[in-house]
This record gives sequence, structure tokens and C-alpha cells, in this order.
Amino acid sequence: MSSENVVQFKERDHTGELIKELLQERKEVWTLYCTVSGIEEHPTNKRFEELIEAFCQLAVDYISLAHFGVYAKILDGSERRKSIVEAAARIYPAMSKATEAVLDFNDKYQKITPAKIVNELSGDLSILGEQLANRIELEDELLGEMLG
Repeated sequence: MSSENVVQFKERDHTGELIKELLQERKEVWTLYCTVSGIEEHPTNKRFEELIEAFCQLAVDYISLAHFGVYAKILDGSERRKSIVEAAARIYPAMSKATEAVLDFNDKYQKITPAKIVNELSGDLSILGEQLANRIELEDELLGEMLG
């Protein structure tokens, strides 16, 4: 195997590990989203405010891993497969909306108050859930292209 092929193999192996980590974080984000939004009940000894805080942190970590780990490789020009670059160019703008939604939610709920919980949380979670669901669909499309 030539040294160029070895480098490509190692890069793809690293990308595969990043994708695996991304999918695991995404699963954790969605599970915690379902808990805080009341879709599913998971036994926990944490206060609701602590669950929101944990959700915010995990969601930001997930978005960061996606952007600075998996997608940075495509966006910085080091991805050579044209189909992936084209898919990313088409998909990334819509994925950015979910990134903004997560960051906005995090900014708003870093300091949670009872009034925010009663008056705003349900609507904000609904909007965020839609954005996350859209992102997951788009992300699956891009990841499928990367792994294909």
C-alpha cells in the first residue's frame, strides 16, 4: 500500500470514529430531549432544572463535535470525494438552522427560571425538536454519503 493510500485509510478510520462518536452523542441528545419535553419518562434523581442544564450542555457538545469534527474536514477542503462535497454544500445551510436553534436554546436556558419553564419552555422545546429532527434527517443523508 502506498503511503498516500495509508494516509487516506487512516483518515477514513478517524472519520469513522468521529461519526461513531457523533451518532452516540446524537442518541444521548435525543433521549434527553424526550425526557425534558415529556415525550418519554426516564427515571432520574435530578431536578428538572438540572436535566435542562444537562440537555443544553450535551446538545452544544453534539453540535460542536459535528461542526468541528466531522464537517470541518469537508468544509476545509480536505475531503476529496466530490459526491460528499456536493452533498455537504447542499445540506449544510439547512443543518446550520438547527445549530443556531441549539445555541439559542442554550443561551436562553442557561439560567432557567420558573417563569421560563411555565411560559416558554414547551414552545421552545417544540421548535427545537423540529430543528433537531430535520438535522438528524440531513445528517443521516450526509453520513450515508460519507460511509458509502
